[in-house]
Amino acid sequence: MHNDHPVTDYYRADDPQWHWLEQRDCTDVSGFLTAANRQHAAWFKPLEPLADALYDGHLRRRELAVTSLATTLDHFTFWSETAADAEYPCWWRHRNGQRDTRECILDVTARAAEQAFYEMGDMALSPDEQWLAWTEDTQGDERFRLWLKRLPDGDPAPLLNDIGPSVCWAEDQTPEAASLLFTRFDDTQRPDSIWCLPIVLGQVPHSQSATLLLREDDSEFWLGMGKTRSREWLVLESASKDTSEVHVVPAQTPMATPRCLQPRQAGVEYTIDHRPGVFYRLHNQASTHFQLDYIAIEALDSDTPAWQPLVAAREDATLEGVDAFAWGLMLGERDHNQAQVRLRQLELDTHHQVTHDAYLDQPEPLCSQLLEDAPHFDTRVLRLREESFTRPPSWYDLALATGERTLLKSVPVYGSLAPEQLVSRRLWATSADGERVPVSIVMRRDLADQPLPTLLYGYGAYGEPLDPWFSIARLELLERGVAFAVAHVRGGGERGEPWYLNGKMAHKEHSFDDFLAARDALADQGVSDPQRIVACGASAGGLLVGTCINRAPQAFCAAVLEVPFLDVLRTMQNPSLPLTTAEYTEWGNPAHPEVADRIARYSPVDNITAQHYPALWLEGSWFDTRVSYWEPAKYYARVSQQQQGTAPVLLHTDMSSGHGGASGRFKAWRDAARQDAFILWALGLAD
Repeated sequence: MHNDHPVTDYYRADDPQWHWLEQRDCTDVSGFLTAANRQHAAWFKPLEPLADALYDGHLRRRELAVTSLATTLDHFTFWSETAADAEYPCWWRHRNGQRDTRECILDVTARAAEQAFYEMGDMALSPDEQWLAWTEDTQGDERFRLWLKRLPDGDPAPLLNDIGPSVCWAEDQTPEAASLLFTRFDDTQRPDSIWCLPIVLGQVPHSQSATLLLREDDSEFWLGMGKTRSREWLVLESASKDTSEVHVVPAQTPMATPRCLQPRQAGVEYTIDHRPGVFYRLHNQASTHFQLDYIAIEALDSDTPAWQPLVAAREDATLEGVDAFAWGLMLGERDHNQAQVRLRQLELDTHHQVTHDAYLDQPEPLCSQLLEDAPHFDTRVLRLREESFTRPPSWYDLALATGERTLLKSVPVYGSLAPEQLVSRRLWATSADGERVPVSIVMRRDLADQPLPTLLYGYGAYGEPLDPWFSIARLELLERGVAFAVAHVRGGGERGEPWYLNGKMAHKEHSFDDFLAARDALADQGVSDPQRIVACGASAGGLLVGTCINRAPQAFCAAVLEVPFLDVLRTMQNPSLPLTTAEYTEWGNPAHPEVADRIARYSPVDNITAQHYPALWLEGSWFDTRVSYWEPAKYYARVSQQQQGTAPVLLHTDMSSGHGGASGRFKAWRDAARQDAFILWALGLAD
């Protein structure tokens, strides 16, 4: 397989950095991307049968006709059904206690039928459960349109264009009217304002009738909104990457002036929740590990409102979330040593004293246990979702009164490789500064005693953790003898807030050191064949992998970079691009020379040299507003010029999607199968 590419024909001596690729309307840009796609297709043609086999195998392992768990609200029970041949679900309801009254309320497949791209943003039911509002993106640029429908079979009415994905109903509904909250963007696609749209039910409202509730002028802050489970308060949050400020509005009077619960302080993050008469604040004002305080609502009116401590910060764990119920609180707590979250139940009396404090049992050490949304404030039955690298997702009802767990559903897995035939483990790599870095691995149990070809995945940004997750698609690689590993590098959130802080801004180098240390540990400890390790990263994970490939190309036989953030310095120097100003607290503001120098030392596009690069598979999206299509295109062009070896450098740009890739599950699975075919080829397993 040779590596013909269109770079030579499009090279411009007066622009060796290939910045001209940023000119979206230039015919040479479309010509370049089309030529790259053709080269990619020609190179890949011999692997098409393997990709087809992977795709077909994936379908055979999966339950294609899927019915979701039902959610019972005050008047109706709601659920979705996806037909075996459908890309998207259909949403249904029946009156509580009357299963024979089922009604289709939204057929998403029918709505997506005429669109090259379709993504549902958000769905929200009115308080009386008779009106459905939703947002949808039909281009992939994450600019959404708001729709409203009378249930069950009213005609959908378009309300607003070019808004954010989220919508939220207030609690002021009458038979004649209701209020709906939404966000709007500024020129850089930053959600900078929250609006309230009064709706005369049965009539189409006009966008100019919306009332501004809150505007955020600081370009580093984004706005979002929600509603407490108690349904008493609307929550309007303004947040940057390291600072937050929360305003609340009574849910029954949404036009009231928002009230700030605590003015922003640089570096202080907090979230709030509510129980009758009291607000809770989870914050890092005194500790990076976060603590939980509370305040009586009437005390907010005093000259010096004082929050009272409830759960103190601990050195060995980070408090990650709080969910309030009538009886008390559920906390998410991340264990720094085990690098995973545990759920903690706190029951409280009327004086806010803890009467019960216990951790929920977990089924296995390396497990993700999540609290699913519970719409009823007074429920004493929680719904849990559990999965691991070897255990498919399962949902349980947990009765708090008795501790009894009832299995509601488990994702079935078909085919010749059962979850019981897999094994996962955790090893620890030693990074350049001596820090111990967790690495998770899953493989076939019968192959666990020998070095295996390995796919090493990494992210490590924004404090996002890569907690254990099960993948049916991954089984195609595992069955063919590939080990799947995850490097939990600093910059992610696997070991709490300190782990994140030690992999951002001036500490970003730790992320790259950690990823390469993970690779070496896999080889040194006999898990991986050192000659057959493929690196993979998406978005900011593409930055991680791209930098490591520049620095140690011999460490990997290939790399996959999906919508990768590769032109870091130039992007961060352009505040007119979406996300740039909001990212200053993640990467730094290159207007400061020392920050520009720091970013320049690792920005992948700026550190390409003449060397033997491994095989590279790059994916971009034309409508991506988070990572512009030109970032992987520039990297592709410059690596192709500097490539000293014979390994292929391939770029495919999806001309009909955005940052999340293809819309529709079958196209997404097809794309994943093609990527896996490349990985198997690189690992010498394509035959």
